[in-house]
Amino acid sequence: MRANARHVELVHDSGGALAMLDPLRLRILEGLRSPDSASGIARKLGLPRQKVNYHLRELEKHGFVEHVEERRRGNCVERIVQATARYYLILPQTLGQLSIDAGTITDQDRFSSTYLVAVAAQAIQELAVLQKRAEQAEKKLATLTLQSDVHFASAAQRNAFAEELSNEVAKLILKHTREGKGARRFRMFLGLYPAISDKETKA
Repeated sequence: MRANARHVELVHDSGGALAMLDPLRLRILEGLRSPDSASGIARKLGLPRQKVNYHLRELEKHGFVEHVEERRRGNCVERIVQATARYYLILPQTLGQLSIDAGTITDQDRFSSTYLVAVAAQAIQELAVLQKRAEQAEKKLATLTLQSDVHFASAAQRNAFAEELSNEVAKLILKHTREGKGARRFRMFLGLYPAISDKETKA
């Protein structure tokens, strides 16, 4: 990937999601993690160049592919393009009124899987806004990510862990929170769910 290409591109709108989710276009995007021409991609996929060109135009129109340079090949000049990111994530908000909203979940129990999904979706949407602002300001977005696996012998042990974790986090928040002029608010959430294998996530 080029140095200025994004690691992750967040897809905000349903039109872009629809344009990307065509199986052939997904294959083209995967092939364009390195710069190539329509002819080069056509050879790799065993497809007519005209067909690849059509899909490339659609992907470029939605900002998933960008022009990199032009290269001379014999008597022809090839237009070289590349995917704008290595990975893509379609945001929940692309579903409009059908997207899950943490504010509308009535079961806000800390053990509710629905509420966990809603809060995670909200975090993704807010991060998308913040990431865009940071890119426009040419600044790095301040975030913190912690991930770990925990093993419990029983439901009682899991519940005891949740209780102790909640109390300790509450103490940390009380200790370090400083409101007032110049203070910047950060949002934090913790989630716990049964671990599954990479193979299961792709099933």
